Amino acid sequence: MDIRIGYGWDSHAFKAGVPLKIGGLSIDHPEGLAGHSDGDVLLHALTDALLGAVSAGDIGSFFPPGDPRWKDADSTIFLNLAMEEIQNAGYRIVNVDTTLVLDAPKIGPISSEMRERVA
Repeated sequence: MDIRIGYGWDSHAFKAGVPLKIGGLSIDHPEGLAGHSDGDVLLHALTDALLGAVSAGDIGSFFPPGDPRWKDADSTIFLNLAMEEIQNAGYRIVNVDTTLVLDAPKIGPISSEMRERVA
């Protein structure tokens, strides 16, 4: 069995007036994450990790931030493409592990829902 491991990381600044979306969930918070798409740092990091595991490039090569087609795009589109690349390369996802680093909002109360959504 050939095992591949990918590493993804993402960061966006908080911005007032932008909806907050993390792990595919809309979260009630006064600020969202600034980005060309929906700014979902968790799904962006997962997308990069999966693409990297099969040497397919990175999220920016598939979805350039300057491309108007991806303005405010739902990041599940990015993750779904990464999963297709995994399958096309002849692999399957066995496990993923993620870490979110932020002061607010508190993720603990919604972590189970987020875990289910990402899975």
